[in-house]
Amino acid sequence: MRRSGVVGHVRGFGAHDHVCWRYHDAREFRDQARGFLSEGLALGHRVRYLGTGDADALVGHLDGVAGLAEALRTGAAQVVSLDTTHPVGTVIEPAAQVRAYAEETEAALAAGFTGLRVVADCTSMVRTPEQLVAFSRYEHQIDHYMADRPFSAMCAYSDAEVDEQAFAQVACMHPSTNTAYPGFRLHAAGDRVTVLGGEVDQSAGDLFAVALRRADPRPHEGRLVFDATDLTFLDHCNLLRLARHAADRDASVVLRTSWPGVATLVELLDLANVRVERAA
Repeated sequence: MRRSGVVGHVRGFGAHDHVCWRYHDAREFRDQARGFLSEGLALGHRVRYLGTGDADALVGHLDGVAGLAEALRTGAAQVVSLDTTHPVGTVIEPAAQVRAYAEETEAALAAGFTGLRVVADCTSMVRTPEQLVAFSRYEHQIDHYMADRPFSAMCAYSDAEVDEQAFAQVACMHPSTNTAYPGFRLHAAGDRVTVLGGEVDQSAGDLFAVALRRADPRPHEGRLVFDATDLTFLDHCNLLRLARHAADRDASVVLRTSWPGVATLVELLDLANVRVERAA
């Protein structure tokens, strides 16, 4: 099972977990990063820490991780400066970035590790509108890979450089985040299922439209299946958005949820291409 929802720490995360972390205090973020990576080493994963700046300074951020020197020597731990891999202004190509992490995960498994775990300060990757669009798409695409393969990640963003609106665009693509906003989550569950959790109300409508467009869930056998087990509210405008997204792809929507309001809305709106199934 993958963790999902609002979290106050990153302890106890497993091999498929994906958490978005907004930080104000860099020291607090690094403390969380050390814990996340330490647990990864304990699980037998190869771990990697990415940030901007000098690589030696980045190694210093991990002081306190037990066995760090030996892990760095053997390749069980890696520290990478984004200044060398993604220079200022780089706009990533989402599919290529997913392929790169897939290859690195498989390489870690081939080397005898149980998976790959990454902590990345992604602040520098979303500074421009073009970067933000590409990176939010990537966050959703990599989440689908993570749902099925042993790759876990903590993606961090500084609130001094990434405003709340921009952060919300990447946060909603994660199963877990340390903030209450944007209030909903659109992420992967494996087996061609997309998770829709939280509250999707009128105030979230514009963001939900953006998230749905960037995630672009595709039908399988004519159906778009949403695991909405953790859905607590969905207003009629956003339900119509889901229906239109599916109709544009000649597909129907299947919503698996225990929230009774959805079935009522589907009936009132007479949405022939939306079916509600009771969540187990």
